[in-house]
Amino acid sequence: MAESEERPHHGPKAGATSPNSNERGRVAGLHCKSEVPNERGLPKPSVTETRILRSGLAGDFNRFRHEEKHDDEAMAVLLIPRETLEDLNREGWPVRPGDLGENVISTGIAYNAFIPGHRLRVGEALLAVSKACTPCDFLYLLPYVGRLRGPEFLKTMVDRRGWYARVIREGAVRVGDPIELLPLA
Repeated sequence: MAESEERPHHGPKAGATSPNSNERGRVAGLHCKSEVPNERGLPKPSVTETRILRSGLAGDFNRFRHEEKHDDEAMAVLLIPRETLEDLNREGWPVRPGDLGENVISTGIAYNAFIPGHRLRVGEALLAVSKACTPCDFLYLLPYVGRLRGPEFLKTMVDRRGWYARVIREGAVRVGDPIELLPLA
């Protein structure tokens, strides 16, 4: 994508959804990776169901969040819309579900609708969007990125890496479950 081209529905600045609107979507994918010594959490294999705990998805270990961020609960779950992954594929980046370290892939809710402070029901769990995930050098580990294309990929991922969320209420979640973005109180 040329620098002058606009991404029609990406980034928090691109026409954020009204705080009073309810958006509904579905869980298109769930991804978690258990701790493996000396490995980063990319890619994360898919699972069909799990529990969302205050610390994140059951069975998931995020080395960066654990070692660098001291298990920051504001970073418990990483969400990204499937539509963002599809856009990246159309742009020539063969990103597969789980490649970016995301835990929950949504469908039907635009990237820019995830606004810090918004709450969302994901299956039986209740989450609160806390902040955008910043692209990092660990993405260089992806086989289609590497050191050579790393800077280009990081630039591509700005305002598209996904959203961290804090867990307000734990609960079960399955692929296909509804996701409801709740209006701000």
